[in-house]
Amino acid sequence: MRKIGNTLYITLPDVYLSLDGENVVILNQQKPIKRIPLHNLSSIVMFNYLGISPALMGKCIEQNIALSFISPSGYFLGRIIGESQGNVLLRKKQVQVSDNLQQSLLIAKNIILAKVFNCKWILERAIRDYPLRIDSARIKSTSQRLSEILNSIEKVQSHDELRGLEGTAARLYFNEFDELILKQKEEFSFTIRTRRPPLDKVNALLSFVYTLLSHDCASALESVGLDSYIGFFHTDRPGRVSLALDLMEEFRACLADRFVLSLINRKEIDKDDFMNYENGTVYLNDEGRKKVIQAWQIKKNEELTHPYLLEKINWGLVPYLQAQLLSRYLRGDLDAYPPFLWK
Repeated sequence: MRKIGNTLYITLPDVYLSLDGENVVILNQQKPIKRIPLHNLSSIVMFNYLGISPALMGKCIEQNIALSFISPSGYFLGRIIGESQGNVLLRKKQVQVSDNLQQSLLIAKNIILAKVFNCKWILERAIRDYPLRIDSARIKSTSQRLSEILNSIEKVQSHDELRGLEGTAARLYFNEFDELILKQKEEFSFTIRTRRPPLDKVNALLSFVYTLLSHDCASALESVGLDSYIGFFHTDRPGRVSLALDLMEEFRACLADRFVLSLINRKEIDKDDFMNYENGTVYLNDEGRKKVIQAWQIKKNEELTHPYLLEKINWGLVPYLQAQLLSRYLRGDLDAYPPFLWK
């Protein structure tokens, strides 16, 4: 089992990172305010534009510490990591499977099966836990339609057919998302998923947390020797971590969406944590990002039992274990890729 390392998140707009020996030094107006040993870090995520020194960047590459650069508003800009430690034969197999439509479809089907299954159980748990606070009959109906889609996914013969079913399932699921918001309804109402740009507070939270999750998935894939840019469901595009986007489909509902709902329903975040622009765009402000990141780190330390391995782990390890299972399947150690089915 891979031990998850610590991630350093830089959210302040006016700090710069430099290197001193084996330490990261955080500078504010050229004055050091904190020192962190490099051996305590597995990745650094930057949410500002000041950046880091070339010496520190080189050291991170040398020690295989992933660097991710995200705009203050939450857009993923780029990622740098050192030489992959994976077996070259594994990456060759990954490319071969990605190029083979039938072989890649087998993996993609399992990933989307897990996504729809996890969406269904988000709704089922809401019916169980809050039967008098939500429209249980309507949500039950949607859950049954998701069950029908699950049956259809097993029979698909092409990626386009699979994408169509995935899109239908996502629309059905998000049609019920507002029902799952139980507190602060006047400020956190939800009607439709909007991505670029997010047009309300809930979408701003979802987009920001998905960005954090994609970074974790990319790091997990690279850590087992897979190329996070070569996917099986998402098409390959320059600069897009297609396999990381594939992997995170399994965790969107059960990890990211539940986390966002928890932030709202527990009132851990409020309307003052957002910036509203004249064109209708909504983003988290500096204080809001800090709150989300702190809560995200706490969430990743919560324990669960892995549904396939049946071992107690924390949520932060889930992408790493799924990446390991995917690499084992590609190497021929498993008959099929076992996706993450949460319940």
